[in-house]
Amino acid sequence: MPTFLTLLDAALLSLGIFCLTRLLRRPSAPLPPGPRPWLGFLALPSGKDKEWETYARWAEKWGDITSVTVFGQPVVVVSSLKTATEMLDKKSSIYSDRPILQMCGELVGWNSGLVLSHYGTPRFRRSRKYFHQLFGSQTNLKKFYPLEEEETHKFLQRLVESPDQFLSHIHGLSSAIALRIAYGYTSQGEKDPIVDLVTTVMEEFSMAVTPGAFMVDVLPILKYVPEWLPGAGFKRKANVWARHLSEMMDTPFRLVEDQLVRGTAKDSFVSLLLQENLAEEELVDVKWSAGSIYGGGADTTACAISTFFLQMALHPEIQAKAQAELEAVVGNHRLPGYADREHLPYTDALCKEIFRYHPVGPMGLPHRVMEDNIHNGYLIPKGSLVLANIWSMTHDPEVYANPLEFDPSRFIASDKHIPEPDPRDIVFGFGRRVCPGKLLADTSVFMTCAMTLATFTISKIVKDGKIIEPVEYYQSGTISQLAPFAVSVQPRSTGAIALLS
Repeated sequence: MPTFLTLLDAALLSLGIFCLTRLLRRPSAPLPPGPRPWLGFLALPSGKDKEWETYARWAEKWGDITSVTVFGQPVVVVSSLKTATEMLDKKSSIYSDRPILQMCGELVGWNSGLVLSHYGTPRFRRSRKYFHQLFGSQTNLKKFYPLEEEETHKFLQRLVESPDQFLSHIHGLSSAIALRIAYGYTSQGEKDPIVDLVTTVMEEFSMAVTPGAFMVDVLPILKYVPEWLPGAGFKRKANVWARHLSEMMDTPFRLVEDQLVRGTAKDSFVSLLLQENLAEEELVDVKWSAGSIYGGGADTTACAISTFFLQMALHPEIQAKAQAELEAVVGNHRLPGYADREHLPYTDALCKEIFRYHPVGPMGLPHRVMEDNIHNGYLIPKGSLVLANIWSMTHDPEVYANPLEFDPSRFIASDKHIPEPDPRDIVFGFGRRVCPGKLLADTSVFMTCAMTLATFTISKIVKDGKIIEPVEYYQSGTISQLAPFAVSVQPRSTGAIALLS
């Protein structure tokens, strides 16, 4: 194990070689503008900052493409939809790689999954193929509609029993759907051990993947620092997180393997693929792909549905308008289903506004450019990290009028109004790294919102005659969670309760 002084010498030598290389190399164009503090690290938002707001301020000062260099690593931030489309979509062949993230990828182990896999590798191609076969189109997704409706029905019943626990029920719903699709596993309720494990792992992933959160990501040599050394707490943390990740990937996968041997396995992503003649490396891909369905889908969908509950309490007039539409189209004799969506334009617009108002992943995941590229006169060097400020794009006042207001009508066409762009074309990412589960997430959010609106009224809590304002605070992190808040959730009528029996 190298000593601390050896590591320090190596770090200084690496920095010196980088500086000499930069002096000898004459760049063909300048880097995009941005902050230029000492070593650049001080400019990056800390783990406690709302990264999207920091980068939005950069855009206001320097333009929609900015950069900072951190220990020789260029970090480029794109803050407009136009530039993101030109770079990440139209040049996706060179902008679709992922960086080597030391903390999240190497030390914790997420480099084995699709989310951080390198573009063009066999694992990347196979995983994308699996996802497309499962739910890459609405036609493929239709087979999951009954499952989603069933789990949403259970969710509504839990709301009747314990409405004050609505946040816990929301996470239980999204987890239950993802578990059944990935593994055919039926959740055991609010205290399910697998659900609890995945919730923990995804919180750890969000912290580990945040750019600038760990020094080891900009000085990779630090990964060799011994755990006992002062300042090496990240190593101890990574070891704990790695154990949690391994357990999350292995436990439900082995459960399906055992069920197949006993002949009791239900149809699921894993059970269907395991019945094929797969090579060893393909089995590993299936395990990690299934983990991505559950890990990536459960937490993000729950965040969007939480936003729905908060905004309905804050905007009773919007809630009432959507409920009136549901009554006119669906009536009071049944619950709405996905087939009703095309006849519910306002409820559909409401779901779009949920995705736009606060994107679940405000900064997405970092891209890595695979070769030098000149864009708008700026050099984007090979190996640069490229971040898309999705929050800025969905709050651009030139695209979305009054972007800080929650207003579904922005997506409704009329003689005097052209609908604003669909945010679902932004919030799920760009190019060949667009989220493969976006249709599933969109379907889940619509079904939950429509069925909840049909049966419940969400409002501010009134205590001792005083209205208690719910706290609206989105926390930092790659997956931006709402801080806990309290609202009143009450059945609309005895008839609504009867629909749930």
